[in-house]
Amino acid sequence: MRILGIDPGLRRTGFGVIDVQGTRLQYVTSGTIVVPADQPLAGRLKVILDNIREIVQSARPTVSALEKVFVNTNPASTLLLGQARGAAMCALADSLLEVHEYTALQIKKSVVGNGHAAKEQVQKMVQHLLGLNGLPAADSADALACAICHAHFHPLKQRLQDTGVLAAGRASRIRGGRLLG
Repeated sequence: MRILGIDPGLRRTGFGVIDVQGTRLQYVTSGTIVVPADQPLAGRLKVILDNIREIVQSARPTVSALEKVFVNTNPASTLLLGQARGAAMCALADSLLEVHEYTALQIKKSVVGNGHAAKEQVQKMVQHLLGLNGLPAADSADALACAICHAHFHPLKQRLQDTGVLAAGRASRIRGGRLLG
């Protein structure tokens, strides 16, 4: 399975691609889409859309993972972040990729073991888990962490669906390793 992780942002959108074979994770590519701040909002969203489409074409992922938007104290910032996330999601959907969503808390807990880990801790664990020579940039590390999170969660979700415990169309979720009804 090849996973494309996306850390959406209106100024900087991180992306990271990993291959997964069993429990083995292998780095493929990562980077940051830098969105020009001098463009109108529609143009900035198009930059995100076009770049993610291009990444999908070149990296050929089989699935994608996207960080969910958190609500912060500034509603205008939250709305703008949601629009950047929407542009990324549209690019993924347009490329016919299955999209899985994870909160920052889930991602950090999956990668670091602590849902409130600092960015530096995430960067160091991503470097360690993928065997990278250097520390990845913050946006790339967050996107790679999102992909790693999916690599950790996917086998459990798949097994629960295969056994019928987690049925399609049923309102069940997994939180903290527990199945919620």
